[in-house]
Amino acid sequence: MPSTSVTSRPSSATLAVTRKPGFTRILISAAVLSLSLSLAPTVAAAQARDLPDFTELVEKVGPAVVNIRTSERAKTAANGAPEMDEQMQEFLRRFGIPLPGQRRGAPRGGEDEAPQRRGIGSGFVLSADGYVMTNAHVVNGADEVFVTLTDKREFKAKIIGTDVRTDVAVLKIEAGGLPAVKIGDVGRLKVGEWVMAIGSPFGFDNSVTAGIVSAKARDTGDFLPFIQTDVAINPGNSGGPLLNMRGEVVGINSQIYSQSGGFMGISFAIPIDEAIRVSDQLRSSGKVVRGFIGVAPDDLSKEVAESIGLGKPTGAVIRSVTAGGAADKAGIEGGDVITKFDGKTIEKASDLRRVVAGLKPGAKSSVQVYRRGAYKDLSITIAEMPSDKQARAGSEPDAKAAPSSTAALGLQISEIPEAQKKELKLRAGVRVDGASGVAARAGLREGDLILSVDNVEVSSVKQFQAQLAKLEKAKVINLVVRRDDVVSFVLLRPVH
Repeated sequence: MPSTSVTSRPSSATLAVTRKPGFTRILISAAVLSLSLSLAPTVAAAQARDLPDFTELVEKVGPAVVNIRTSERAKTAANGAPEMDEQMQEFLRRFGIPLPGQRRGAPRGGEDEAPQRRGIGSGFVLSADGYVMTNAHVVNGADEVFVTLTDKREFKAKIIGTDVRTDVAVLKIEAGGLPAVKIGDVGRLKVGEWVMAIGSPFGFDNSVTAGIVSAKARDTGDFLPFIQTDVAINPGNSGGPLLNMRGEVVGINSQIYSQSGGFMGISFAIPIDEAIRVSDQLRSSGKVVRGFIGVAPDDLSKEVAESIGLGKPTGAVIRSVTAGGAADKAGIEGGDVITKFDGKTIEKASDLRRVVAGLKPGAKSSVQVYRRGAYKDLSITIAEMPSDKQARAGSEPDAKAAPSSTAALGLQISEIPEAQKKELKLRAGVRVDGASGVAARAGLREGDLILSVDNVEVSSVKQFQAQLAKLEKAKVINLVVRRDDVVSFVLLRPVH
């Protein structure tokens, strides 16, 4: 009698498994396919939830974004072609657009009709009573500025004030009850965070683009640490808002990096906290007042920092000091390295510029400098930054005195006459009369003034030579050198 694999009456499912294994595989495959199909909408929904949805942000913030249109009566060159002023050239340079050639022939409409330049840009409503923020380069030089809202209402705007140094401008339109933006906290903004821009690229109003924050605190200017993004920005986006996912403005779209004139994935926005500080001053007085101390700072290289005993390249090295300025009165000298200002650590030259610019003229501040191997604390009274660049006066060195040779370094030096020291406000130094070999390779040349050797001031040729004699023969020698009114470090590398 044949054996059986079951002792009780099997169910239909059990029989299928026991007696028809091929059919079992079909049933299992069908079950897996059915399960996959049932899960597909769930997976798609989960993926959709992971991606940002900008629709609500656009509906919420879009009405507060405006289009800005400007017109300017163009100047006419001798050949009848419209001239391109510096402001328009700067605008084109910001976006990498080649400067066009001048057009020939009289302007359309007759010889007596001056051509009109027209520009486009973006902006956003700061307050319900009609204050609008945009870029300075959008409106500078304009004879007329028009602001168009999303509901198609158009207003002629008054320029309250512009600040070229930060590229911020504030306009005013006669309207009330306007939708206004909310200001975000730039400190909370993180690299990799989603952001969105709304503007009018090439005149296409209320265009929305999105991306992520690529970097923060990019040094592309003296007074602003820019926000870098990969949000698509093109001419016409200038002045429009950069928004976080909470619908708050964190920046003003201002610049792009481009080799073609079009978007290449690198955009820069002015941090909104910096822009608000500027706009507050523009609204109250029509101008921006900044602190100024009268120095030309530069970054410190690692090699120079190690050679002067500072260790790490932190601080701003002072290359020149304006005679009679705030820094000069405080005792700051060329070659000093400012490591702290007003209690804030200075890591690089741009830090010093921003800290000083943010202080009020007349305020007293503390300065820590590193000078000839030691730290020194000074007190300084902040002056006001001039609106125009100051021309720095310099004096040419007097005639040569009797030369003395330091052949190993290829240097010929001489004493600096006391009259010249007094004129240049120097306590010490020797004059370079000739440079060859090591000295020439380091960049020294005739007329340079060597103020110190290895952090020690030298007042005479004898002292200079005595200081050199104390140094190890293989040691890299750091000199503080003044050329005209610029002071810098020079490293001499002896060859043996």
